[in-house]
Amino acid sequence: MKTTDLYLLGLGGLATLSLAGCTDRKPAARPMNILYIMTDDHTAQMMSCYDRRYASTPNLDRIAREGVRFTNSFVANSLSGPSRACMLTGKHSHKNGFYDNTTCVFDGSQQTFPKLLQQAGYETAIVGKWHLESLPTGFDHWEIIPDQGDYYNPDFIRQTGDTVRNEGYITNLITDKALAWLDAERDPEKPFCLLVHHKAQHRNWMADTCNLTLYEDRTFPLPETFYDDYAGRPAAAAQEMSISSDHDMDVIYDLKMYRTSDSSRLKELYEGMIGRMNPDQRAAWDRFYDPLIAEFHRTNPQGRERAEWKFQRYVRDYLKTLKSLDDNVGRLLDYLDSTGLAGNTLVVYTSDQGFYIGEHGWFDKRFMYEESMHTPLVMRLPGGVQGDIDQLVQNIDYAPTFLELAGAEIPDDIQGRSLLPLLRGEKSADWRPALYYHFYEYPAEHMVKRHYGVRDNRWKLIHFYNDIDHWELYDLKTDPHELHNRYDDPACAGERARMIDELLRLQRQYDDTLALRMNGDFQSKD
Repeated sequence: MKTTDLYLLGLGGLATLSLAGCTDRKPAARPMNILYIMTDDHTAQMMSCYDRRYASTPNLDRIAREGVRFTNSFVANSLSGPSRACMLTGKHSHKNGFYDNTTCVFDGSQQTFPKLLQQAGYETAIVGKWHLESLPTGFDHWEIIPDQGDYYNPDFIRQTGDTVRNEGYITNLITDKALAWLDAERDPEKPFCLLVHHKAQHRNWMADTCNLTLYEDRTFPLPETFYDDYAGRPAAAAQEMSISSDHDMDVIYDLKMYRTSDSSRLKELYEGMIGRMNPDQRAAWDRFYDPLIAEFHRTNPQGRERAEWKFQRYVRDYLKTLKSLDDNVGRLLDYLDSTGLAGNTLVVYTSDQGFYIGEHGWFDKRFMYEESMHTPLVMRLPGGVQGDIDQLVQNIDYAPTFLELAGAEIPDDIQGRSLLPLLRGEKSADWRPALYYHFYEYPAEHMVKRHYGVRDNRWKLIHFYNDIDHWELYDLKTDPHELHNRYDDPACAGERARMIDELLRLQRQYDDTLALRMNGDFQSKD
């Protein structure tokens, strides 16, 4: 078993009481609280401490400014449910049993970090998105949205088993519930771990009515790869997540160009969403969108003009939804400051995966390519270091980080590594040299083929499998957009062999037997 000290070497929140005539033994530190804020599909390109082309996120940036920004943060499986399972267990998908969103149910009886924190004396809670097909376990308090939830007047499932509709906008409501628990419902004598999981920034980016008019005067730059031709990358060509395709990015569902007389693949879903609005919400919605709908049908853009119009509408909607998210993160940070909890609370902000904002002409995620595998991650540890951390980290690392922070034992079967030494400024000569990734959900929405691979600080190797057998190798230094597959390039033969060895090493380390069987030819040459 891996163990850590019960109390953490003075990293904030230390008791300072001293009584005359008493022993000079220093009082024990109070265990650190944990506030873990996670969004859905928020990509680093849309967080201004990472990228200033699009977004302004002052409250998210505040966490980075007062703490650390991880520049090489990645997920193990870029899909909502599997990513959450990796986070809760500290294990890759093949070990926690939740591979994809279409066939899996999370086994709530298994070991998770909230259960281990409870054993260490913590009070645990989760509010917001769960998306694991079973009810939460290991939490003293929970209130979750069913499945993906709704932006307007959403339902919440409560611990009592009832499902209740709440009036309002979902990002505000999740924050309201988190603050209510912090302020009046938790046990103040116990350290807490609160998970605040937002629906934002998930498709279809329905902004709060107070933010509908934002960004309408801005024209955003197209990504360099918006018109990617996918040469040498058949799996990339076969996806169904193209902005230019009306089948993939629906002009009614995604872009709100709704008329009752029109039809589309996802029209009924959109009608259900706007049907949840109360009269005031719907009036504000129609007041904003009706002129845009009329203009769209009057001009009827086609070809590249249509694709670029869709991109602009997509980015504006995404940013409007993000504005509410950033504002609500500010509410949580302000609460910690005003109550004095900030000095003894680790604050974490991240997303369940990255997302495409037009790169390669796409929206959505799933691929091992950078925009999807990479995710924003900022942390503020009282007494910890500030600045950038460039080590390769992954979402399986959160569980051991929280356990070490709590002074709890880290079970040997957890596959991640604690980030606490990095947050303290300690340099580790044996930090991992590469990351392992495996995506399973095919065939399914967006039709991204199954694949696994390995990424180090410069190179990335990917194997697409199942109904395809295709390998890709990228030099991320010379080809950061991953446009040129070098797998069959003789000049890269040495790096290809090295990355294959690294892939096999990680598949053995993490015991991914399915992938190892498919790589039997390589193993036979060892």
